[in-house]
Amino acid sequence: MIAPVTIGLGIFYFYPFFRVIRDSLHNIGAFDRDQGFVGFKNYVTMFSDAEMWQTLLNTFKYVIIIVPCSLLLALFVAVLLNTRIKGLSIFRVIYFLPAITMSVAVSMVWRWIFNGDYGILNSIMTGIGLPARQWLNDRSTSMLCICIVAIWSNVGYYMIILLAGIQGISKGYYEAAEIDGASGFQKFYKITLPLLTPTIFYVVIMLIISTFQTFDGIYLMIGTKANAIKWTQSVVMYFYRSAFDYSKKGYASAVAVLLFVIIMAITVFQMKMQKKWVNYD
Repeated sequence: MIAPVTIGLGIFYFYPFFRVIRDSLHNIGAFDRDQGFVGFKNYVTMFSDAEMWQTLLNTFKYVIIIVPCSLLLALFVAVLLNTRIKGLSIFRVIYFLPAITMSVAVSMVWRWIFNGDYGILNSIMTGIGLPARQWLNDRSTSMLCICIVAIWSNVGYYMIILLAGIQGISKGYYEAAEIDGASGFQKFYKITLPLLTPTIFYVVIMLIISTFQTFDGIYLMIGTKANAIKWTQSVVMYFYRSAFDYSKKGYASAVAVLLFVIIMAITVFQMKMQKKWVNYD
């Protein structure tokens, strides 16, 4: 009975995983032409590549900006939507809409908003007397634009998860706190936040993994020909360009293995550190 699932996992997950590790040790060019075993040459080349180091720096910047901002905004919205207000269901749907919208559509809409020639953002800025900018081609703003779109897309999905966690907390804790005269902030800080830490822990892990895998927003909004690609390129974007633009699939496989190792190391570290701040009581 479990054979179909097992076979599917083997074909679509385990085989590609081990194939990437194997390819990272070979010189594979265009059309999957295997030009022989090269050992760790691809890894040596990767660690001596200045573009790769810049790409890693870009990716860690994405994680540092997107993860905490997405978490805090999602938590803030979840707390607000846990109150009794008119039109609560409508607000929940509105906040969740970005999470179910295709990333291609989201990226294209935001690309139009940030367009340096006829974008709506520049139209607003020139209308109030501010100078227009090339948002997606400027080194100082291009990464910020990608982060804004990613955060906007993340908040709705993780808000639902955090909201479910909040609603799973027994109301008896809050009733007892009210009897003791606790304020709204005290109830949030002393009850909601500690009991929500398992959900927050899950959200943080998922946010870090998804942010390390950032690709579609950069590809669709910045592209591969823009001047700002050097300062916005993520590891997955560099993997894609190495494999399909430069026809260096062996080298691209080494990049993919490095990304796997980084994500695995951070996840293991989080699993060990959770004992110090996650409350399962």
